[in-house]
Amino acid sequence: MAEGDYVVETQGLTKRFGKRTVVRGVELQVPRGVAFGYLGPNGAGKTTLIRMLLGLTRPNAGTMSLRGLPVPKRRAEALSRVGAIVEEPRFHGHLTGRENLAIVAAARERETFTRIPAALERVGLVHRSDDRVRTYSMGMRQRLGIARCLMADPELLILDEPMNGLDPAGILEFRQLVRALVDEGRTVMLSSHILDEVEKTCDYVAIVDRGEIVAMGPIAELQGEGQPRVLVGVDETAKALEILSGAPGVTDVSSENGVIQATLADIDVVPELNRRLVEAGIPVRRLEPMRASLEERFLAITSRLEDTE
Repeated sequence: MAEGDYVVETQGLTKRFGKRTVVRGVELQVPRGVAFGYLGPNGAGKTTLIRMLLGLTRPNAGTMSLRGLPVPKRRAEALSRVGAIVEEPRFHGHLTGRENLAIVAAARERETFTRIPAALERVGLVHRSDDRVRTYSMGMRQRLGIARCLMADPELLILDEPMNGLDPAGILEFRQLVRALVDEGRTVMLSSHILDEVEKTCDYVAIVDRGEIVAMGPIAELQGEGQPRVLVGVDETAKALEILSGAPGVTDVSSENGVIQATLADIDVVPELNRRLVEAGIPVRRLEPMRASLEERFLAITSRLEDTE
């Protein structure tokens, strides 16, 4: 991508607290008009990076820009079309949801007031908008936080663990909302430790481990970087296992519930495997390439497994 195609860019971004380095030389590039996941375990420095992008804490080294504008030099201009939730969204509990949004609108141009009804509609809070926020669940406060972000008519939304507190139905609604925002040409950057939801929600991902980005790119590419695998369905499982285990290009083979899973050195050997089975008189009912999950890729390239042993 050309330089101007990125809505967020950092070079060598580093943050230390005393002797502890929380963000280490991060080189981040977030394309415009995508859902971008900043994925890592708790304590990986995700929130600290977001706070630096928003000018809430200063880096010890490196440079960054939002919407093509350098931060902190042109922070106010850069943030004028950015909506953000950092950690848990906070509101005045004694006021209603609508009144909380009105306070935000009062600090912006007059037309911001006209966006309140649409913002509440987008996040599904119209029916509770006149209730006091202290009666809201955590998931409802998350949705009100996103409504507050929409008040700026943002080009970029930066959301820190936005699925916290949401039930399965709320997570599905959130995923649909993100896709709708991206379809409008906006960019949504969300940090999360929930691998499955990042995989279902985002187009691009950066995987961060101990303050460093260890992989970045389209999710489909990251999933495809592991060894290819295929699922094989046959009636004579034992005989097929014997044939496949001795076939060139097969590095591992196993069977579960009558379905064979073969790990390959190269996906191009699949036609040869099919030929060997058919010539051995074994009809092949299923021969399906298997995509690696983001979780498998994440565990393969981070210290997560080491930390849990």
